[in-house]
Amino acid sequence: MTEQQQLELEAAAFRQLVLHLRARSDVQNIDLMNLAGFCRNCLSKWYKAAADDAGIELTLEQAREEIYGMPYAEWKARYQKDATPEQKAAFEKNSK
Repeated sequence: MTEQQQLELEAAAFRQLVLHLRARSDVQNIDLMNLAGFCRNCLSKWYKAAADDAGIELTLEQAREEIYGMPYAEWKARYQKDATPEQKAAFEKNSK
């Protein structure tokens, strides 16, 4: 496999992950953090960091919109629920 082919496959896999997360708005970010150690916000920050490394001007809000498929505030209003005490406890346990 060439470096270009690897890059193209990685990009395709990333796009599929983003589409999957957009389709699964029922999965809360805290659940992703508790199970996988990352969430949509992490992906947004990594996307922004990649833009910064490449010298591409991109705000965190723009990066979030790329990952969420809409402005972050809109996604939160539509889909984000308050974390349960159990979710918060798991997050605290996993964050240490």
